Amino acid sequence: MPSARRPTPIRTKRDLAASLAALAKADPRLCRAAALAAPLPLRLHPPGLAGLLRIVTGQQLSKESAAAVWTRVESAFDPMCPVRLSTASEETLRAPGLSRQKVRTFRSVAEAVAGGLDLEGLASLPAEEARPVLEAIPGIGPWSADLYLMFCAGHPDILPVGDLAVRRGAGRVLGLPEEPTPDALSDMGHAWAPWRSTASRLFWAVYRFPADTPLTAQPVS
Repeated sequence: MPSARRPTPIRTKRDLAASLAALAKADPRLCRAAALAAPLPLRLHPPGLAGLLRIVTGQQLSKESAAAVWTRVESAFDPMCPVRLSTASEETLRAPGLSRQKVRTFRSVAEAVAGGLDLEGLASLPAEEARPVLEAIPGIGPWSADLYLMFCAGHPDILPVGDLAVRRGAGRVLGLPEEPTPDALSDMGHAWAPWRSTASRLFWAVYRFPADTPLTAQPVS
């Protein structure tokens, strides 16, 4: 059953460690994976324009490729000004390695911020209030909104079911014959509330483990 305890925002490594311990206690099926993956990486970035655009940059790219493109974006647009981004030519925006779709999303986000959208303030709202505001920006879908809430706002109870690595990691931890569908993982995720952001981090970590890593053994009491 989901915990009724009010979740604590994940701001520090200590917060994340405490959340992982609580998650493993709530669902013993995760104990072995949690022990192997700890300490989980915090991966927290300041909320705001740069934070959201960094997430957009990482869409459908490997971690390494996304980091390389983002480094070039930061270099090309330093300081990161929404007006400058919204008026930059497509050639200028694509030069760091952005796709045409990401260029359109960059412009949409920059125009929204230039028009008064407070991304820092949005990060302080409950997830159910912040998510629709983010998804109203053209090009920002559930995946980008969820990652912004997790990695920029520190929301503790986000499960990005649209992320392939999260689904595959969950399937490995739970010993499923194949990765769960987004709807199936969403249903499973009720067992991990209010620590679903930590469960997501755990599944990302497990996804990178060698395929023969034993993850489903019963925990030692």
